[in-house]
Amino acid sequence: MAPPETAFMRASDAFSWYMERDPVLRSTIVAVAWLDTGPDWDALQRRMGRAVELIPSFRARPLVPPMRLSTPRWTLDPDFDLSWHLRRVAAPPPGSPDTVIDMARKAATTGFDPVHPLWEFTLVEGLAGDRAALVMKVHHSLTDGIGGMQLAMALFDLSPEASLADPTFDPGSTPEYPDGDGSDRRALAASALIHSGRLVVDAARRQATGLLPALGQSARHPTTVAGDALGTLGSTMRMVAPVRSTMSPVMVRRGLGRHLDMIRVGLDDLHHAAVVAGGTLNDAFVAALTGGLRRYHALHASSVEELRLTLPISIRKSDDPIAGDRVTLMRFAVPVSIADPADRIRATGERCREARAERAIPYTNVIAGFLNLLPPSTVGSMLKCVDFLASNVPGMPFPVYLAGARASGYFAFSPTIGAALNATLISYDGECCVGVNIDTDAVDDPAVMIDCLRQGFDEVLGLSDGTTAGSDPRPRKAASPPASRARSKPTNAGGRPIGTAT
Repeated sequence: MAPPETAFMRASDAFSWYMERDPVLRSTIVAVAWLDTGPDWDALQRRMGRAVELIPSFRARPLVPPMRLSTPRWTLDPDFDLSWHLRRVAAPPPGSPDTVIDMARKAATTGFDPVHPLWEFTLVEGLAGDRAALVMKVHHSLTDGIGGMQLAMALFDLSPEASLADPTFDPGSTPEYPDGDGSDRRALAASALIHSGRLVVDAARRQATGLLPALGQSARHPTTVAGDALGTLGSTMRMVAPVRSTMSPVMVRRGLGRHLDMIRVGLDDLHHAAVVAGGTLNDAFVAALTGGLRRYHALHASSVEELRLTLPISIRKSDDPIAGDRVTLMRFAVPVSIADPADRIRATGERCREARAERAIPYTNVIAGFLNLLPPSTVGSMLKCVDFLASNVPGMPFPVYLAGARASGYFAFSPTIGAALNATLISYDGECCVGVNIDTDAVDDPAVMIDCLRQGFDEVLGLSDGTTAGSDPRPRKAASPPASRARSKPTNAGGRPIGTAT
């Protein structure tokens, strides 16, 4: 059995689990892998079976100790059945991509049965053109975006032949979990107390170990030490500061309805646009979103200077297991009203760098533990005042295969967690696959929003050749090619392909 610290959720993992009490804050990640052909079902079962053997978190379920004596404990499901988690269905006519997206939408809006491990994969076969799709549903407490891509590499391979063979991958450092059905509440309470006590002792030991050096540092450089302490305190206060209203005057309401959509952008095109503006790929991604949001607000006769963004920042280390949510959520305002895309990219980059440099980031788990003690309504009200989320996940730069079938696209639809929308970019085989999850109470015209976001990307991509899309906020006809269809290269005003968002 593994040490207790691997069996119990970290406070940051528990934070996403406790949010399940409010369905608006549900932390379900849904991803769709689009496949050019139907995969070999037997090979897929073997590969998934091997993966869950080597990644125990996919055979574990959470048990909440009595009286919240500690965070939930991962416990191996004694009745684990792969066929309950890995399913196959035939696509109903006409077998269009919209059919799959609707299945993904329903998966994103329904919770998990906590008596089972928190994941469900569904292979959708018989799509038009004999294509298929794999709809993957995972709870955020089980893994984050980067961990999800690590899991993907346990399922996918670099050639159709290798993807049909039995997998031999090394999962790295993976935890093991205790067995049990949770019926022995006394034993669960005892282990929770031991775990919590060990955390207190470990924290005290770390404090004692660093006390003498800290005292010596204080004696030699009292001003510096005091400034560092105040800086960390101020950073912590910024991370937990309550917010009581959205910055958007339009995207105000929150509800349970969801709309999922996809945007494709050339990876080199977006990266080149970022370089031209003096920013990073992430800066260009967020600036494209804010350009779209500026247009959306203009269409609703509203202007906004800034919007509040939640940006997940990975704190994952190389030796961390795939299991667990190793991100911290940074809330900060980003510029929206800046019309010039290059200026907006640079201004966005400054805000993002400031957020990544916050002194309190190393204390994310401690801060999450504090937030877990607050009434759910308090935390929920703050999260529902975030305007949008944006997540950039490094993906696979090459084509991959699932049980003999080539993947033509890989989109993730991350949870809104109380915001109006969440846009997640995953790079795959030279493309940026952007999955957008929209709260339809906040955005009651989601097709218009998607069109505006596409225009925001077009505007940024125009930097690649020195042109920019016009600032006219009127919506253009949105191009929505299915993920499995061959893609053409639209041209800009000069007739040169620019990798226009589709």
